[in-house]
Amino acid sequence: MLVDEAYVDFGAESAVALINRYPNLLVTGTFSKSRSLAGLRLGYAVGSEELIDGLLRVKDSFNSYPVDSLASLVGIAALKDVEHFEACRERVITTRERTRQRLKALGFEVLPSKANFVLAQHPDYEGAQLFAGLRERGILVRHFNTSDLNNFLRITIGTDDEMDSLIEALETLL
Repeated sequence: MLVDEAYVDFGAESAVALINRYPNLLVTGTFSKSRSLAGLRLGYAVGSEELIDGLLRVKDSFNSYPVDSLASLVGIAALKDVEHFEACRERVITTRERTRQRLKALGFEVLPSKANFVLAQHPDYEGAQLFAGLRERGILVRHFNTSDLNNFLRITIGTDDEMDSLIEALETLL
């Protein structure tokens, strides 16, 4: 069983505490999201000794992003800087909730989120239409042309100024 915890730091509950109870449980995470180190391609896995040994045996055959010594040092430093991590994490959560409320005030349905993004749809506008309008204004969000998500926009949480620009652009489109 694999649990991907890429977004766990933004409000979810970690499954790491369960690894001693379930020897077949492997929990993975990344430094890309809450630690803002996407360029390093640095991640981790927590699990039983047997599972970790298995990963180590095969990692070079499928991993095109081996962890170099500099990335290891940066990752260790990021883990030690708890104060910076907490400040950044709290800023994303606060901005996410502020953005969520502002989108709802514009009539959007915003799904609950424990990540660094929200999924939002407007009952009166197609997702593709809003996506194109935002793109014309230099604001990039994601739109998935699938039956379940075609009216939703996936909006990554940025700075307060970036989110203000998003809301202002949406106000001109609605």
